[in-house]
Amino acid sequence: MIEFQVDRHSGVATYLQLVNQVKQALRLGVLEPGDRLPTARAVVEATAINPNTVLKAYRELEREGLVEPRPGRGTFVTRSLSRPEAAADSPLRAELLAWTARAHAAGLGRADILALVEAALAETTAPAPAPRPGADAPSREDTT
Repeated sequence: MIEFQVDRHSGVATYLQLVNQVKQALRLGVLEPGDRLPTARAVVEATAINPNTVLKAYRELEREGLVEPRPGRGTFVTRSLSRPEAAADSPLRAELLAWTARAHAAGLGRADILALVEAALAETTAPAPAPRPGADAPSREDTT
C-alpha cells in the first residue's frame, strides 16, 4: 500500500504530488494492477489535505488510464508502468544505490544528488543538435 507524502513548500500542486507518487510506485512495481489505492478519507487523515484534492488526483489517474473507481469498493490500479530494468532486484537499481551511497559519503546532500542526476539525464537524453545550414555543403575552395 502506498503512503502519500505532501511537501507544502515544493511549489508543486498537491494533487500533482499525489499523481506523481502513484506513477512512481507504478514504475517501481510497488503498485501493480489490481492493487487498491487508499481511500480519500485515509489520505486526508494521513496528510491533512482537502478531500477534493485527493479526488482530483484520483480523477487525473483515471483519465490517464492508470486506475479505475469501483463504486462501493475503492479505486484500483488498472495498468503498470514498471519495467524489469527498474525492478528492486535489477542491476541498474543496485548500481544507482551504490552510486548514491558514494555521493552521500562524499558529502553531497539530496538536492546536490538530484541536480547531478537531472544534469546527467539532460546530457544523455538531449536531442542531437541540428546541423548548421551549409555545414555539409562543399566549400568554394572544394569546388574550384
